[in-house]
Amino acid sequence: MTNELTPKFNPTEVEAGRYEKWLEADVFKPSGNPDAEPYSIVIPPPNVTGKLHLGHAWDTTLQDIIIRQKRMQGFDTLWLPGMDHAGIATQAKVAARLAEDGILPQDLGREKFLDKVWEWKDEYATTIKEQWGKMGISVDYSRERFTLDEGLSQAVRKVFVQLYNKGWIYRGEKLINWDPKAMTALSDIEVIHKEIDGAFYHITYQIEGSDEFVEIATTRPETFLGDTAVIVNEKDERYKHLVGKNVILPIINRVIPILTDDHADMEKGTGVVKITPAHDPNDFEVAMRHDLPMINMMNNDGTINENGGKYEGLDRFEARKQIVADLKELGQLVDIKPVRHEVGHSERTGVVVEPRLSTQWFVKMDELAKNAIANQTTEDAVEFYPPRFNDTFMQWMENVHDWVISRQLWWGHQIPAWYNEAGEMYVGEEAPEGEGWTQDEDVLDTWFSSALWPFSTMGWPDENSADFKRYFPTSTLVTGYDIIFFWVSRMIFQSLEFTGKSPFHNVLIHGLIRDEEGRKMSKSLGNGIDPMDVIEKYGADALRWFLSNGSAPGQDVRFSYDKMDAAWNFINKIWNVSRYILMNAEDVSADAVSSALTKVANKTAGNVTDRWILTRLNDTVERVTEQMDKFEFGVAGHILYNFIWDEFANWYLELTKEVMFGEDEAEKDITRAVLLHVLDQVLRLLHPIMPFFTEEIFEKLPNTSGSIVVAEYPKVRPEFNDDKASEGVAMLIELITAVRNIRAEVNTPLSKAVPMLIKSEHADFLNAVSPYISRFTNPSELTIAKDLAVPEQAMSAVITGAELYLPLAGLINIEEEIARLEKELAKWQKELDLVNKKLGNERFVANAKAEVVQKEKDKLADYQEKFDTVKARIAELKEN
Repeated sequence: MTNELTPKFNPTEVEAGRYEKWLEADVFKPSGNPDAEPYSIVIPPPNVTGKLHLGHAWDTTLQDIIIRQKRMQGFDTLWLPGMDHAGIATQAKVAARLAEDGILPQDLGREKFLDKVWEWKDEYATTIKEQWGKMGISVDYSRERFTLDEGLSQAVRKVFVQLYNKGWIYRGEKLINWDPKAMTALSDIEVIHKEIDGAFYHITYQIEGSDEFVEIATTRPETFLGDTAVIVNEKDERYKHLVGKNVILPIINRVIPILTDDHADMEKGTGVVKITPAHDPNDFEVAMRHDLPMINMMNNDGTINENGGKYEGLDRFEARKQIVADLKELGQLVDIKPVRHEVGHSERTGVVVEPRLSTQWFVKMDELAKNAIANQTTEDAVEFYPPRFNDTFMQWMENVHDWVISRQLWWGHQIPAWYNEAGEMYVGEEAPEGEGWTQDEDVLDTWFSSALWPFSTMGWPDENSADFKRYFPTSTLVTGYDIIFFWVSRMIFQSLEFTGKSPFHNVLIHGLIRDEEGRKMSKSLGNGIDPMDVIEKYGADALRWFLSNGSAPGQDVRFSYDKMDAAWNFINKIWNVSRYILMNAEDVSADAVSSALTKVANKTAGNVTDRWILTRLNDTVERVTEQMDKFEFGVAGHILYNFIWDEFANWYLELTKEVMFGEDEAEKDITRAVLLHVLDQVLRLLHPIMPFFTEEIFEKLPNTSGSIVVAEYPKVRPEFNDDKASEGVAMLIELITAVRNIRAEVNTPLSKAVPMLIKSEHADFLNAVSPYISRFTNPSELTIAKDLAVPEQAMSAVITGAELYLPLAGLINIEEEIARLEKELAKWQKELDLVNKKLGNERFVANAKAEVVQKEKDKLADYQEKFDTVKARIAELKEN
C-alpha cells in the first residue's frame, strides 16, 4: 500500500530529508501575490559564537508557528533570516581558540586576526543553519543577511553620520563601564549586577598638619590611589572645623582637600566620603560640581598604572590585598566588616566591571527617547504581548542615559571617523580624500547595527527597495523579555528616527527556559539542555510542541523530559489514528469526500456522530484560530489536544466502528469521507506547530496533493454546524462515561452484561442511538423511556438531559450509594455557587459578551437540574 504508515512513529525517519525537500520546492519564499496581504518577520539574529540554545529554539519555534499559519491563510509571507556578528563575544571566542596554540591577537595584527574571525563566522553560521534546518524553520534563505555584510554596513555608516551631524552622536570623556578582560567599554545594560560577598574597609586619613584623623569606609580600598578629595555635609557639626583643610592619603602621601557636598550623608557610615572621580559615577558628578582633577589609576587590563606608585603593574584585586596589608601595618586600617552587596559584572565575559573615566563615542538619548515615548500614544504604537511589557519599555525609555557606542575591539563596524596630525576630525560615510588620515580604531557596539535590523535587512537606505516598500514595517517580533532594553527599545527609536515608522506592529515576549527545579540554565550549574540532543531523541515536532505549549506569553517555562515524553506520545497517538484511517480509506477520492460532506451537511446522509464531529471541528477551528491570533499558543495547543485526543480519537473513531464493522456500504463511504476530512483538517491545524510529521501524513492522504506548507488553513464551515447533533452526542458520551464509572465503583467489568434503565425527555434520540449505547455499555436489558418506574436498589447517575439507573441488586450497599450521591450533590452545589457568584458580579454581566453570559446561565440551569435530581434520589433511597 503506497500510503501506508509505519506501525510506530519514528521521528528520525520522518524528519530526515524533509527540510531539504521544502527548500528545493521554494515553498518558504513569498508568494509574490500582489493581492495578498503582506506579513513579515525578521528573525532575531543569533550571534555566531556557537550553537543554538533552548532560548533561540523557543524564539524560532514561535516565529515559525506564526509564519507557517499566515502562509497557509494566504498572506504574502516573508520570514527573513540572518545572524549577528556579536562583537565582544565572537572576538573573545576566537581569541580563546588562538590562545590554545599560544597565539595572541596582537601577534597577528588587526587584518589577519579578522581573517580568523571570518573563518569562525563561516564555520558557526553553517552550524546554525544546520540547526535551523533540524528545527524546521521556514525562512527565505535567498534574503539571508549578516550584520557585517555590505548592505547593512552602508546603513550603519549612514545612521552614524546623520546622528553625528544632528549633534546626537558625540565624542567625549565620561565615566563608563569597563570590561578589563575584553578591554572594552560597555553600555549600562551590558552590566549584570550580582550579589557577592565583600567587605567595608574602614580607613583613617590624617588631617594635614595635625594629629587628627577622619575615618572613611569603602568596599574598594585600592581606589584610594585615585582620590582627589574627601567630602562632608555642610550641616554636619562634627566636621565643620575641618572644611577647607586637607587630608594626607596614606602610603602615597598625596594631599587632597576636604570639601562640602550634599552627596555626603550624615546618617550613613562616618559621614566622610572619599571622592575617586575616575572610578565611581557618583564621585564623577561631585568632581564635576567642584572642578576636581580626575586620576585614572588603572590600565585597560585591570592592573594598576603609573599613578599607583609601588603598586603599579599589580592586578586590581591583588593590589587590594597588598594595600589592605600595608594600611594594617601603618595602623590606618580600623576595621573590616563583611557585607553582602551587588557588584556589576560584564554580561559577556563575566568579570567584575570597572567604572572608569574614558574617552568614548556616545549617542545622546533625550530626543530619541522622547520620540519613542510619544509614539506609544499614537496609532503607530508597538503592541506588546503581554501588554505589561509596554510599561517595562516605557520605564526604561523615561530613565535612559546616553548610550556609549564605541568598543575597543577589532571585530565589528569600525567607527566612520578619521583624524589627522593637525588634530582635525572627519566623520563621513566614506574615507576623506587626501593623505594623512587615520580611521578611529574602535568599532561600534553590536546593538548599534542590530537596532537597524528590521529595515536595513529590507534594503534601506534605499527606500525604493521592493522589499522595504512591501514588507516594512514588519508584522511581528518574537523575543525574550531579557533583551527588551538591549534590542527591542533600540530598534524602536532608531526606526522612528530613520523611517518615521515603528519597526513592527507587534512584539510577542516570552520568558526564560529553566530547568525542572526552576533554576536558570547556566554552565556553572551544568543544567543546560542542548536542543539538538532533544531533537535527536524525540524529534523536532515534539520539541516544538513542548516549546509552544509550555507557558503563556511573557512567562518562564520549565524544561521537563516527562513533558517531552508526553509530546512524543501525543504525536504517536495521531500517527496511529492516521494509520487506522488510511488503512480503511485508501481509495477515497477528493470528489467522493466533497460529495459525502455535502450530503452530511444537507442531512441527506451520514449519522448523528458524523454531524457531531464536524460541528466540534468547526468549534475547534474557530477557537484555535482566535487563540493563535492572540499569540496564545499554549491555549490553542490545549484546545487542539483535547479535540484530537478526546473527541476525535477516543470517541469519534470508536463510535465509527459501529458503522465500519456493519453491513451498510453507503454509510461506510460517508464515515470514511468524514474521517479523512477531519484528519486532513487536524493536520493543517497542527502543521504550524509540528511541521514534519504532519507533512509526512498529509502527503499520504488519498485526496490531497502538494505540500501542506502551502495548503489552505482550515476555516469554519457554517453548513456543518448542527447544535442538536452536538448536544445529542455530548449526552451520549456523558451517559457512556457514567455507566463506565458506575461499573468501576462496584467492580463490574464491561464484559458482564447488566440491566440498564434511562429516563429522559430525549428518549426518542437515545433509542435512535441505542446501538452505540449497547456497544459501549453492554446492557443485558436496555430500557429508554420518558417516564419509567425507578428501581429501589440501583446505582444512579444524573447527566445532562437524562437519569441513568443500573439495578445491581446484591452488588450495592444503600448507605454507600447515599454517601456517593451526597458527594455528587456537594459537587453540584459547588458548581452552582461558582456560577451564581459569577452571574452575581455586576461587572462581569455588564462587560462580558452576551453569548458568554448566556453560556453561564445555561450552566446554572443544567447544574440546578442535576442538583435537584440527585437530591430527590437521595430522599428516595433514604425513604426506602
